[in-house]
Amino acid sequence: MSADTDQTRPRANTASVTKAVVPAAGLGTRFLPATKATPKEMLPIVDKPAIQYVVEEAVEAGLHDLLMITGRSKRSIEDHFDRAYELEEALAAKGEEGKLRSVRESSDLAQVHYVRQGEPRGLGHAVLCAEAHVGDNPFAVLLGDDLIESADLLRRMIEVRENHGGSVVALMEVEPEQVSLYGCAAVETTGEDDVVTVTDLVEKPSPEQAPSRWAIIGRYVCDPAVFPVLHRTPPGRGGEIQLTDALKELARTSPEEGGGVRGVLLRGNRYDTGNKADYIRTVVEFACRRPDLADELLPWLRDFVEQQERARV
Repeated sequence: MSADTDQTRPRANTASVTKAVVPAAGLGTRFLPATKATPKEMLPIVDKPAIQYVVEEAVEAGLHDLLMITGRSKRSIEDHFDRAYELEEALAAKGEEGKLRSVRESSDLAQVHYVRQGEPRGLGHAVLCAEAHVGDNPFAVLLGDDLIESADLLRRMIEVRENHGGSVVALMEVEPEQVSLYGCAAVETTGEDDVVTVTDLVEKPSPEQAPSRWAIIGRYVCDPAVFPVLHRTPPGRGGEIQLTDALKELARTSPEEGGGVRGVLLRGNRYDTGNKADYIRTVVEFACRRPDLADELLPWLRDFVEQQERARV
């Protein structure tokens, strides 16, 4: 093949990933009445809102340009990542330097932009709201319900994307009775132990219909080819536009057209703050890791558990 012909051949988009999208427009109905006026993303994990952990993860992975997809009654998210001059002045006047640093930390993390999703029409629609900001660039999507212990997973996903193009999803193996809570992937092995090729995706299947036990968790790296696919994706499960449905189509699309989907297998810890029991477990575990809380909290927990066990006898 001549050099001229080779230069005109369409190539996979392997541009660097520099932008992150954080959907945060959900209604949080599982946490009512707490979320009637407080966004679920602002519920604290000890003394830091869950959404800040997600932003910190993106920044640690090298993504400093973040777009939040918000909605009505989400103003407190914007306020949290903005400067609070009156509070800062009050803390400075009192000499409370530690608290002052913690308050400034969130506003100094990244360049955060905001756009509103007019109505909650699904994750796919939320991602579509990022189209003007992202443009023709690959981008990461981080869901606020999932807290990942480190940025290693996201860094690895970005690396896979930049090496191969296409889109990348994070996968976690779950028990058969849990597959109906997730989008599940049919996968094929590759030459890399932690990377698989995704051949099909099913949104929240029954255990009998699930193609595997590999579930998609809330981290994605998407090729911009996802946008035209989402535009023509009809509402799916729950009457919402599902990102899973668009990725399913991209899995069957050629790399030259932005297609191909790979999965990176989770090797670290993931915390689901999207339901009450897991949220409470997350708060307890994070608190027990804190040097300023563990010495007081762990003995109390042991006594409390013993009391509960005795009460059950």
